[in-house]
Amino acid sequence: MLLRRRTEAPKPNTHPPITYESPDDDDSRCEKCGSGDFPDELLLCDKCDKGFHLFCLRPILVSVPKGSWFCPSCSHHKRPKPFPLVQTKIIDFFRIQRSTDLTQKLTQADNLRKRKRASGLVMSKKRRKLLPFNPTEDPERRLQQMASLATALRASGTEFTDELTYVTGMAPRSANSAVLEKGGMQVLSKEDIETLNLCKRMMNRGEWPPLMVEYDPKEGFTVQADRFIKDLTIITEYVGDVDYLNNRENDDGDSTMTLLHASNPAQSLVVCPYKHGNIARFVNGINNHTADGKKKQNLKCVRYNVNGECRVLLVANRDIAKGERLYYDYNGYEKEYPTAHFV
Repeated sequence: MLLRRRTEAPKPNTHPPITYESPDDDDSRCEKCGSGDFPDELLLCDKCDKGFHLFCLRPILVSVPKGSWFCPSCSHHKRPKPFPLVQTKIIDFFRIQRSTDLTQKLTQADNLRKRKRASGLVMSKKRRKLLPFNPTEDPERRLQQMASLATALRASGTEFTDELTYVTGMAPRSANSAVLEKGGMQVLSKEDIETLNLCKRMMNRGEWPPLMVEYDPKEGFTVQADRFIKDLTIITEYVGDVDYLNNRENDDGDSTMTLLHASNPAQSLVVCPYKHGNIARFVNGINNHTADGKKKQNLKCVRYNVNGECRVLLVANRDIAKGERLYYDYNGYEKEYPTAHFV
């Protein structure tokens, strides 16, 4: 089965009406819809041998997983065990810098920059600038936000990182060259690079984006705003291990993101957030084949040339209310990700 990538995977696929065969038919059937149609998308549980369509499961599976698979009943659908709400454990998990005189001075300087950025947006509407996220002031609430992400990362076996990672045996950093992008790549301005770096520094010292990761039985892990977020706010960078696309064509992961779409396919790169990643991999996609699905979108996924390298940012594309779940269009570029069955 071919890899389904978040910005590259087939056009809307509307399955034909499900037809029900006679009860004497020996073929496996889906326990949810009762049909034996679409056998290529029918999973058999390795314990009870019952069948389930990929698109009938909740959360939906985009591709047939490698190795053993167990249905909801046999896996008992256990909720992830919450990460301990202990400050020292959270600080160690995210490798947050301890406070020093130097970091306090940097914090004061960054706060001044944030105020300047906010005033600059009002004065210059023609050239809209990216905004840094606005952390929650309550330290206890920030710990809860971080613990929610740690719960999701630990449940998925992912080590936290807030940067692109380059691993031996995969694509080297020298391969990440924005000039190779087919048709060119949008250049992030100097001011917006400063804003991105400001967000990174805030993260390093534990000033977290106002986001909570929640587990939903239908959608899996989801991300929601924990306070009001302004339009054009940087939510997060999409990070993980960088590899050549050709090395990942047969992966079964559903979170692989296009990083570089090169004219030469052998030079194309993807971000793989399975071993290393951050909150970006838990932001869900819209069903972009329905009007209601499109209305959910409140983020945009944009690839930028940042000092010569390709980077992927998730940015608010409108004001987002507290408690609103975050969604973006997985089909931002190549229009191939199968979202027709998304909730």
